[in-house]
Amino acid sequence: MSKQTAEHKRLADSINREADWKRWGPYVAERAWGTVREDYSANGDAWYYFPHDHARSRAYRWNEDGLGGVCNRFQNICLGVALWNEHDPILKERLFGLTNGEGNHGEDVKEYYFYLDNTPCHTYMKMLYKYPQVEFPYAALTNHGRGRDEPELELIDAIPQAFSENRYFDVFIEYAKATGEDILCRITAINRGVEAAPIHILPQIWYRNTWSWGYNSERPDLRAVGDGTTIACNHRHLGERWWHTRTNGQVPDLLFSENETNTQYLFDTPNAQPFVKDAFHRAVVQGQKHATNPEQFGTKAAAHYQKVLQPGESMVIEIRFTNNAQKQPFANFNKVFKQRIQEADEFYAAIQRAGMTDDERRIQRQAFAGLLWNKQFYHYSVELWLKGDPANPPPPEARKHGRNADWTHLYNVDVVSMPDKWEYPWYAAWDLAFHCLPLAMIDPEWAKRQLILLLREWYMHPNGQIPAYEWKFDDVNPPVHAWAVWRVYKITRKSSGHADTEFLERCFHKLLLNFTWWVNRKDNEGKNIFQGGFLGLDNIGIFDRSMPLPKGGFIQQADGTAWMGMYCLNMLAIALELARTKPAYEDVATKFFEHFIYIANAMHDLGGENGLWDAEDGFFYDGVRWPNGDYIPLKTRSFVGLIPIFSVETIEADLLEKLPQFAKRVRWFVKYRPELVSRLASITEAGEGGRFLLSIINHKQLQRILTRMLDKEEFLSDYGLRSVSKYHAAHPYTWRLDGQELTLNYEPAESSTGLFGGNSNWRGPIWFPPNYLMIESLQKYHHYYGNNFRVEIPTGSGHFTSLFGTAVNLSRRLEHLFANDSRNQRAVFGSNNYFQTDPHWRDYIPFYEYFNGDNGAGLGASHQTGWTALVAKLIQQSTGD
Repeated sequence: MSKQTAEHKRLADSINREADWKRWGPYVAERAWGTVREDYSANGDAWYYFPHDHARSRAYRWNEDGLGGVCNRFQNICLGVALWNEHDPILKERLFGLTNGEGNHGEDVKEYYFYLDNTPCHTYMKMLYKYPQVEFPYAALTNHGRGRDEPELELIDAIPQAFSENRYFDVFIEYAKATGEDILCRITAINRGVEAAPIHILPQIWYRNTWSWGYNSERPDLRAVGDGTTIACNHRHLGERWWHTRTNGQVPDLLFSENETNTQYLFDTPNAQPFVKDAFHRAVVQGQKHATNPEQFGTKAAAHYQKVLQPGESMVIEIRFTNNAQKQPFANFNKVFKQRIQEADEFYAAIQRAGMTDDERRIQRQAFAGLLWNKQFYHYSVELWLKGDPANPPPPEARKHGRNADWTHLYNVDVVSMPDKWEYPWYAAWDLAFHCLPLAMIDPEWAKRQLILLLREWYMHPNGQIPAYEWKFDDVNPPVHAWAVWRVYKITRKSSGHADTEFLERCFHKLLLNFTWWVNRKDNEGKNIFQGGFLGLDNIGIFDRSMPLPKGGFIQQADGTAWMGMYCLNMLAIALELARTKPAYEDVATKFFEHFIYIANAMHDLGGENGLWDAEDGFFYDGVRWPNGDYIPLKTRSFVGLIPIFSVETIEADLLEKLPQFAKRVRWFVKYRPELVSRLASITEAGEGGRFLLSIINHKQLQRILTRMLDKEEFLSDYGLRSVSKYHAAHPYTWRLDGQELTLNYEPAESSTGLFGGNSNWRGPIWFPPNYLMIESLQKYHHYYGNNFRVEIPTGSGHFTSLFGTAVNLSRRLEHLFANDSRNQRAVFGSNNYFQTDPHWRDYIPFYEYFNGDNGAGLGASHQTGWTALVAKLIQQSTGD
C-alpha cells in the first residue's frame, strides 16, 4: 500500500508547518509524585517528600499526572479521567504503585492498563484501564513484607476474587481529533463481572498550576455555561475554548474547584481559599458537597456521572474539547471517530509489511501505541529548582550542593519520549536512543527531533556530557547516541529515498563535544581503556561500578572500552557519509579511524600485558587496577564480555575510491603501524563484496565468544540472550575485597541484591537493548564474512548457520516473548493462566523492562514500551524489511 495515507499527509503538513497536528497529545505523565522535580527536601528523598497520598491534595510545581491524560505541548490545560467504584477509599485519578523502598524489588506500578492504539499525530488514541469492583488493596500492596528472594506481589495476588470472577470494569479511553484543535474523547466502561456493580466516571479538565509560585499570578478560568453540560475555558495563551460532555439519559453534576494545595489536610495550615485540588475526592467519596465551588468556576472541573451497570452492560460518555463554539457539538461525533479509526488502520497497513501474521501485526501495533502514549511533557529548570520559588519558603541550604547542582544550565520544557510514564517519568539518554529506531519507522521527523533535543545547549552540559536522567544527570550511560543518529539516518533514507545529511551533520558536531568529554573524563590513565561506571548495566557486577574502590583502585572496563570502540566507529561511519559531499570530513574520519585502532589495541595490550581478553577462556573480562600496578581480572561471564562484539563496522570498497585522502591515511597506518593492526587483519583483507572490516575482535575470537554465547547452558535462552551466563547458577563467582566476600550468581528473574537499588537486575534476565545490538552486530559481521563463517546454534546441537541466520534466530527468540506459541500462550504472561486464556486479557500485550532468562516472563517496569518496542523493528525485519 502506498505511504500516502491521511496520517502520512498530516505528518507532512506538520513538517512543513502547514498544520500543527501534534500540538495536542498524550503528554500527561502517569506519575508526577515521587520525582526529583517535586522534591524540595534537605536529604533528597523524593519518594517520601511527595508520596502518593499527597498527590490528590497537593499542587504539582512542574508537570501534571493523570489517568488517560491529554494536554497541549506546553501543558497549559489537561484532560483526563477519574473513577470510583463506591468501595475505594480515594478517587482513582492516577495510577498507584510502590515506592523504591516499599517494593521488595524497587518501585513498581500496581495497576493493569494497556496502550492499544495511537497514531503519530495522535489523531486516534486508545487505551484500556482495568478497574476492580472491590476495594483497591493499597495497604496490602504496600505492606506485603516479601523479601528479595520472593517475586513481587501483584494486584491479582492481593485481590484474587476481583479477577477470578471478573469483578472489574474494562474502561476504554479513546481520543480522536476532528482538527488539530478539536479533540473528541469517548469513555466506555463495561462491567465484566457476574453481578451488577456501581461505577462513577468523572471526565476532568484542569489547568497546570502556574500561578502559585510567585512569577505570574494571573489565573486561567473554567466556568459553567449554557445547559449544564458545557464549560467555557479561557487562558491567556490558548484563548477561548469549550468543553462539552454528554451520555444517554443523564445530566451530570458539574464540579469546580482550584488546582491548589490543600494545606489544611497536608500541613495543618489554613487554606488560602476554600476550594482545593482534592475537592472532587471529598465531594464524591466522602460526601462533602461543600468542597466544590457552588458558583461553578475554578481552575479544575469535572462532570460527575454514575450508574449501576448490569453484567456485560456498557456506559459511554462523550467529550468534545474545541476552539470553536458549536451549537451541536456531538452532531458528527461518531462519524469523526469512525473516520479516524479507519485512517489509523490505513496508516499501519501502509507501514506493516506483507507476510505478517495477524498476531505479529497486533504485537507491532501495540508496541507502536505504547511508544506514542509514552510521550510526556517534561518541565525542569535545575537553577530554579535549586533556588526555590519566590512564593514558597527557600529550599534547605544543602540542596545547593546536592543532586544535579552542576547542571544549572539545564532548562527542559519539551515533549520527550519517556521510558515508562509511571516507573520512569523522566527521560533517560540511552533509553531514548533505542526508542528512536522504531519511532523512525512511523514518524521519522519526531525520531530525529528527539535525538537532536538531547544535544541542544539547554540539555547537553557545556563540557559535552549528555544528561543521563534526573536522579543524577552526570551518571554515565553507554554512548549510543551516535549509533542511534546513524541508524535513524539510514532507516529514514531507505524509507523516504532522501538522505538527510543536514540532520546527520547537525548531530555530528555536537557528538564531537560528547566524544571529547568521554576521552577527557573517562580514560583514567590516558591509555584508551575506559571506566564509565555502571554504564547502564546496574547490577551486573559484584559491586557498584559507579562507586570508587578502596585504596585507590579502579576498574578497567571491557564494556566501557568496547562502547568507546563502537562510538568511534559510529562517528567514523557518519564522517565518511558526510565526506561523500564535503571532503573536509575526510580528515575527521581519519581521526576516528586512528582512535579506534588505538582503542582496539588497548583491549588486547595493557602495557605489555594480555589486556582485557582472556586467551584461555576465550572471553573478555573487566579487571581491577591497583595503584602499585597490580591487575586482577574479574572473571564473570556476563554481557560485559559480549559487548566488544558491538564494536564493528564495514567499509565499502567503492567508498575508499571516492575518498582518496582517507584511503591514503589508512594505507599509511597499515604500513607504518603494523604492531597496532596485527590483530585486526581484516583491515587489509577484503571480504564479501570487496568490503573491509573494522572490529575489536578477529575471526578466531568471534568464533570462541559465539561458542559460549550460543550455549543454552550459558547465555542462550529460548527468548534471547541472558545478561549473565547460566554457568554462574552452579558456579557463582566470588571475589574478596577488604575482608568481604562479593558474589555474582545467575538469577533469571528479579535480583536478590539491592546493590544498585530499584528494580535494576542484570544478573540473568533478558534485556532488549543489548540483544538488539547483538543482532545488528552479527548482521555486520555477516556483511563482511558472508556465508563462509558458520556457527553452531545452539552450541552442541550439530545445527550450523551463517551469522545472518544466527541474527535471525536471535530475533525470533525475542519475538517469541510476545507471540502466541503452539499452545496459544505468550511467554510474557509467565505462568498466569488467567492472562493466558481469558478473552479479555490474552491479546493485550504488556511490554516489560526485562524478561525471565529461563521462561521469558515479563519483569520490572510493565510498560517500558520505549526500548522493548524494538520488537516492532525486529518483526519488520523478519518479514523482509
